[in-house]
Amino acid sequence: MGRAPLPPGSPLSPNASVPPIPGAGRGLPQQAQPKKDVPEQRTLVVGRGISVQGTVQDAERLVVEGTVESSMISAKELVVMPGGLFRGGVEVENAEIAGTVDGTLTARGSLTLRATGRLLGKAACRRLKVEDGGQISGQLEMLKDDNGAATPAPAAEKSAES
Repeated sequence: MGRAPLPPGSPLSPNASVPPIPGAGRGLPQQAQPKKDVPEQRTLVVGRGISVQGTVQDAERLVVEGTVESSMISAKELVVMPGGLFRGGVEVENAEIAGTVDGTLTARGSLTLRATGRLLGKAACRRLKVEDGGQISGQLEMLKDDNGAATPAPAAEKSAES
């Protein structure tokens, strides 16, 4: 019941020297050290089949796969996945909608409506991209750029099905 011999020159052969382990004796290896120059983005993911009601605070990124009902949420980014539902009010820098948003959405940056996305209610954004199949029903307002120039295609009331 012996072991098969190792091939000559194998790094595991009995006569081979073992290279030092990087960072041994100094805590974690260099590559596993947390990066200090890149802040972690605080993300809240509401998974499929989960419903959340109430307020969300201090989340920089909100990913909705289930259902979220809230009076007002502020975050940097909103992502509503296919099958996800956000009902209520939200103010973000950027939003990507592949599910349904029913309520008031303000995107100070860009709003992307995917082919499976539906936007119901009132929305305001600086930049808008609607994929073929995306649906907007309600009021859409284009926000002005920081330099005061209005963005193209301002609309008071708009109901579109692309």
